[in-house]
Order: sequence, then structure tokens, then C-alpha cells
Amino acid sequence: SISISASMIKLSPRAEVIAAVISYSLCSGSLVLVNKLILHFLPFPSLVIVVQLLSTIFLIYGANLCGVMEIDEMKWEFMKPYLIYTVAFSTGVYTNMMCLSTSNVETVIVARALSPLVVSFLDAIFLGRELPSKTSVGALAMIVVGAMGYARTDEKFINQGASAYFWPFLYLIMITFEMVYGKKIVSDVNFKTLSGPVQYTNMLGWLPMLFFASMGGEFHSLETTAQENGATSSIEYLAALPSHVVALVVLGCLVGTGIGYSGWWCRDKVSATSFTLIGVLNKCLTVFMNVLIWDQHATPIGIASLFLCLIGGTFYRQAPMRKNGDVMGKAQVQKDKGSSDPNIDIEKDVEMKPLVDTDED
Repeated sequence: SISISASMIKLSPRAEVIAAVISYSLCSGSLVLVNKLILHFLPFPSLVIVVQLLSTIFLIYGANLCGVMEIDEMKWEFMKPYLIYTVAFSTGVYTNMMCLSTSNVETVIVARALSPLVVSFLDAIFLGRELPSKTSVGALAMIVVGAMGYARTDEKFINQGASAYFWPFLYLIMITFEMVYGKKIVSDVNFKTLSGPVQYTNMLGWLPMLFFASMGGEFHSLETTAQENGATSSIEYLAALPSHVVALVVLGCLVGTGIGYSGWWCRDKVSATSFTLIGVLNKCLTVFMNVLIWDQHATPIGIASLFLCLIGGTFYRQAPMRKNGDVMGKAQVQKDKGSSDPNIDIEKDVEMKPLVDTDED
């Protein structure tokens, strides 16, 4: 689990959930926009991610050396579970990239929209929660219907049918595993600070992204771009980047650090299903704004389908921990309540509540 100094922040459990969800949503939406602008000038996605991951490590350890904040020690017993998570995350990134190369963003939305429904049942099987209520299942199903309706406006779906969805299916498997396993390790691995999971995921994540950059031919593309711009090397080309591009890269590194912290904080405070759903709704909102401002993909039916996804999200209610839940589930409820009493009556806290109106995980 992740501990945050209550004496420093002074937030109630409910306020902490709301703050975590809002901060994660803001960072997520901002990073999509910033990265879209960065990739307009530097079309090397894996290399951009490597820069952001390494920048986060630099900021964390720099702040620690300056005495600004405490960080966790690197330990092998913590390295192993986060290594598994990093492999799943990196594979998810790769399948996401393959989705975009064989179809487009609409295809990814369908896969993401299916994931909360799958995760909600895995939540009950592996993480000690109740099965989702009928209202919540209906809400998640509404999101799936909305996403499928949006995909029906996708030409590749119409022309290629299921053949265009091989990589999205693999992406669905990876994103589902990542969400469930991520929640498990954030509950099982005890860090002293919020920096712990950010340290491990960034330390372990940049090497796989370099591998994907190599597989995707990004180093060759960078060399070619440098030559086309009259530079004798990639380093000379990057050193001569315009100030506004450098500013965007720096901003992306700062927002990337923010999403590292806010993402793990939010994952710690809500269920695996809720965290997955938040990601889907953020994506739908981003695509909706993209349609209004830049994109020409969506038809009126597509826009209505996006609205259906957002409406479904408002009806979802996070499932409580089981009354006779396992030890991990009981410990999670006790942690979220901020209680140190081992005899706490966890069975009283079983009321269904809205996504951000909850004191539970």
C-alpha cells in the first residue's frame, strides 16, 4: 500500500479519493494533449516516453538529494512484482501501438471500453470485492454499447470486420491483467512514500521502451530526420530544436511525472474496476474534445455513442468489499478508513456509493 503523510496533507479519506481521481484525470488529459503536440514535432513515440521516464527518475532523486522529499529504498523483494507489472505495461504499450498501426484510435477505445466489465468480475474473484450490482453491470454494458456504436463509424471496422481486431483483443487481455495486477501489488507491497511505485515503474520501464523504439525503427527515423534538416548527427539535430519544442518536451516530462504519482495514488484509493473506468471515461472525454476541436472522424452517431459512454460512467457504483472477504480485503478496508483498530467492524461499510463518493479502496 501507499502511505501519504496525513499530517502534511490533512485530507479526510473521502477527500483523498476525490483529490486522487481529479488529479489523475487532469494529468491524464493534459498528457494526451501535450504528447500529441510533441509528436507533431518529434514523431518518435517510444523515445519520447523514454525521455519522460528518465526525467521522472531524475526529478525524484534530485528532489531527494536536495532534501525536498523522502523516497523508498530499492529492494529486490519489491523489484520482482513491479518487474512483472512493467512487462505487462510495456506489452500493453506495444499492443496499443500495433492497434494504432493496423487500425486507429477508435479501435483502442472499444478495447478499453470492454476492460472495466471484465475487470469488475476479476475484482470479485481475486481482490475480495462483491460482484458488481445490476445497475453497475448495466452502466458498464452501456459503455460497451456506446464504444461499439462509435466503432461502427470506423471504416476499418466496416471493411475489415473482426480481422482488424486481433491486436485490440490482445490489448484487452494485457490492459485487464495490468489493471488487476497493478491493484494487487499496490495493496500488497508496503512503501513508505508515494514515490515508491513511481520509482520502480520508471526504473524498470525505460529499457523496454528503448527496445520498442528499436523495433519500430525510431532510431533510423531520427537519423533520417536529422539529415533532412541539415544536421550531421541526431545529437546535433536535437540540440538545435526550437525553444517552443524544447518547452513542450519539458512540460511533457513534468506532466508525465505528475501522472506517475497521481496514477498510483488513484489506483490505491479506488477499486481496480473504478480505476479502469476512470481511464476509459478520460479517453472518451479526450476523444470527444478532439472531435470538437481537431478531428473529422466522428459522425453524429459517433458523437451520440460517446455521450452514451459518458452517461454509462455516471451510473456506475463501486462494489464494496465482501462481508466475509479475505484478509487482504479486510486489511484494505481498514487501511482506507485510516483505522489502526484490528477489531474494526468492516461489515458496516458495505453501502454502494458513487465512484468518487466512497471511502473504500
